[in-house]
Amino acid sequence: MEMQPKISEAEALPPQYSGPNCPVPQVQYGYPQYGSGLNVLGQPVAYGAFPNQNQLSAAAPVIWMAAPPAIPKCPPGLEYLSQLDQISVQQQIELMEMISGFETCNKYEVKNSAGQMVYFAAEENDEFTLNCYGALRPFTIKLFDSRSQPVMQVSREFYCSICCCPCICCLEELEVQAPLGTVIGYVKQNWHPCLPKFSILNEAREDVLKMTGPCVPCRCFEDINFEVKTLDGKSTIGSVSRQWTGFAREAATDASNFNIRLPVDLDIKVKAMVMGASFLLDFMFFEHSGNRNRGNRRRR
Repeated sequence: MEMQPKISEAEALPPQYSGPNCPVPQVQYGYPQYGSGLNVLGQPVAYGAFPNQNQLSAAAPVIWMAAPPAIPKCPPGLEYLSQLDQISVQQQIELMEMISGFETCNKYEVKNSAGQMVYFAAEENDEFTLNCYGALRPFTIKLFDSRSQPVMQVSREFYCSICCCPCICCLEELEVQAPLGTVIGYVKQNWHPCLPKFSILNEAREDVLKMTGPCVPCRCFEDINFEVKTLDGKSTIGSVSRQWTGFAREAATDASNFNIRLPVDLDIKVKAMVMGASFLLDFMFFEHSGNRNRGNRRRR
């Protein structure tokens, strides 16, 4: 039998921080600890529970962005956004959903431009709501940091689709909380006969930014770009872009990838609301309802 080389205890441990402001990214082995009552297989577990050893060994290493210093008057956990001008929101592919056609809770990885994990986002829902209402379902998505602490929550009520085009009575609204229990703003859909238009509102429901997209059902085989604009609509300061991932992946799964570009000095709470808007866009335009609707996007 071939002898395995021995390694020291120091070599077996993942890299650690040398200080609270050390720029070296934090490394964790296995998928992030969701802390949302879900393990790496999407199964309910107690809050803060760790995956078992088999799950850890089967998962790839996850590199987390180094924690920045605390910022006065910033919701705890959102300090990361102060250093970012690009944010990637990548939905995880659910194999069980692809095979069976049954809806499962959405999970997303929020990363910086270097590919380091910033947050892990997990939807909380029950099987009845998932499979009876599909993309129309009410949802709550919590974002967790590298310590499995919830730092942000976005939620939407049940969407009542009673007509083929959006009327005033069925416009959508997303509520953003950071930390949980404290509302920092809203993303509200504005009426338009064919274009998706949204307002970014602060906690007092005052307009902060506007967001406008193309006629989504008419855009195929390319990225779909939603422009983030000033209140007067004359200047574009950023974008939320849904990335085209190729024929094979688009046909097999509805998992979406969004790329968000914003000024690095934009208010942190406003950045958080624009990031939250990507989850709303995903459910409104890119979430399918099982295999029977595969390839047919919701028309608004």
